[in-house]
Amino acid sequence: MKSVSRVLLAFVLALAGLPALAETARPPSAHADAAAARAEGDGKALATHPPGAAIASAHALATDAGFEVLAAGGNAFDAAVAVSAALSVVEPISSGLGGGGFFLLHQADAGGGAGRDVFVDARETAPAAATPERYRDAEGKLDREHSQNGPWAAAIPGLPAALVHLAQRYGRLPLSASLAPAVRLARDGFPVYERLERGYAARREVMERYPGTRAVFLAGGQPPKSGQLLKQPDLARTLEALAKDGFDGFYRGPVAKKLLAGVRAQGGRWTADELAGYRVQEREPLRFGYRGWEIVTAPPPSSGGVALAQMLQILAGWDLARLDPAHRTHLTIEAMRRAYRDRTFYLGDPDFVHVPVDVLASPYYAAGLRATINPEKATSSDVFSGLPTPLEDEETTHFSIIDVAGNRVAATQTVNLLFGSGLVPPGTGVLLNNEMDDFALLPGQPNAFGVMGYEANAPQPGKRPLSSMTPTFMVSPDEVAVLGTPGGSRIITMVLLGVLGYADGLGAQEVAALPRYHHQWLPDVVQAESGAFAPELAARLRAMGHTLRLPEDTVSARASSHVWGNLQTVLWNRRDNALSGGADPRNPVGKAQVQVPMAVAP
Repeated sequence: MKSVSRVLLAFVLALAGLPALAETARPPSAHADAAAARAEGDGKALATHPPGAAIASAHALATDAGFEVLAAGGNAFDAAVAVSAALSVVEPISSGLGGGGFFLLHQADAGGGAGRDVFVDARETAPAAATPERYRDAEGKLDREHSQNGPWAAAIPGLPAALVHLAQRYGRLPLSASLAPAVRLARDGFPVYERLERGYAARREVMERYPGTRAVFLAGGQPPKSGQLLKQPDLARTLEALAKDGFDGFYRGPVAKKLLAGVRAQGGRWTADELAGYRVQEREPLRFGYRGWEIVTAPPPSSGGVALAQMLQILAGWDLARLDPAHRTHLTIEAMRRAYRDRTFYLGDPDFVHVPVDVLASPYYAAGLRATINPEKATSSDVFSGLPTPLEDEETTHFSIIDVAGNRVAATQTVNLLFGSGLVPPGTGVLLNNEMDDFALLPGQPNAFGVMGYEANAPQPGKRPLSSMTPTFMVSPDEVAVLGTPGGSRIITMVLLGVLGYADGLGAQEVAALPRYHHQWLPDVVQAESGAFAPELAARLRAMGHTLRLPEDTVSARASSHVWGNLQTVLWNRRDNALSGGADPRNPVGKAQVQVPMAVAP
């Protein structure tokens, strides 16, 4: 398979010099030129700073925490600490201190006036004991019990180190101030919501294996029920230790000892040196152009930015706005198919393997990929068969922030699957991730999201698993957008559709509500959430050769899961100096809010 992929890569590179099958109807700078013409024509100067601040997150209490910290004199990065930590309390189904994340930052006052973008990689790392052999059963097959549940599923957490890093390097307030809302939420409790209750029911058997987990979620003798207060006093104390002692408050000292003991008690093997040795990595974001927008997004070990660059630069060869829905959708699916194929073979942790980003994200490589697309017929992915992609769960979370100075944050954080590994080491309140499942534990074997990998994403001590998280900025002369979403392997395609929505001129809430569909090379099927495809569109796509797997075609006990993602986005229109936010309507507890004016000084 690897040799076949290399031949295909060489073939596509050769095709890169050929003309595209479709002609670009307008130059990529058309959006920028139109914006400049509008500003010149109406005499309106573009704003240099937003009029206030905007935050969109997956839970209203987290959005409120961010504004509380802004009102106390913090900037967008302090607010990011507050929102991230609050989500770690109120969304244990999706993320937490026992997980990791990616933070895409823009410092408005750096870089000689142009600002500076930086990508903070707080992805979890593999323990030395977590060798591939640990995840094989007696028959040599992938042991999903070890890869998804309990101590062997958990990698070394990165999120606490990220909160310390953001506060110390980019924030204006002490860490204790930014963590105060989260401490309060953990100590005093918050009302359980339907999604949390439903998620616990789905993972109850695993969660209740572990005494530390039972102490949190069965504290009242019964599983969490909507409307009840969920208090987490151990988590409050862990947050207080982090606030007081910074990095050492989590990765060394009493909390670290409890984490190590809890993992060891369940048969796992973490070491004190691995915990104390964890470090976030600052990386240069990936950037490229799409029709007058500069796209700034996640580099490896995220696969999202490279795939986004491939898909958008493939699609730049067509004027999508002038195409009928069937052809536009067909071409988008074909772009998805090609990007996910490359993801499988080439992407991994850049600190351990060579990732050919310059080639994969090149517009010339995208031109070669575009030349392999038949505008009227689907391409087959029949290299070998794959397994169906599981239905969407509510793992992972995202938030977007812009402050009055123009600083911005796009952050996606996770514990991987619902409630991660299910294991809470006693006395910590910290629910550990199950990110080891994101490694290619068995080459060519799909993980929980149905995506595969090979050597580039094989586990090694200290290595970070490949991720789909894709926090993204879009910048044009007159608009700035911040967006991202959870959704497992579907994250990348949901962000793609959001970017295309903004490029079409949609507003923030319209982008958050866009219908979603997905193709990931293998299995060779197009999936979509309920109602995404009208019957006529579905029929035309099938006539083009696409295999569709739609909720409308099946009877499932999990019909409530036929909506995807939880996209959170904010938009600054510089011509009108107006802020807006979009919270995904699929998530009733999310909240996008704008406050103007804010008291934060630029």
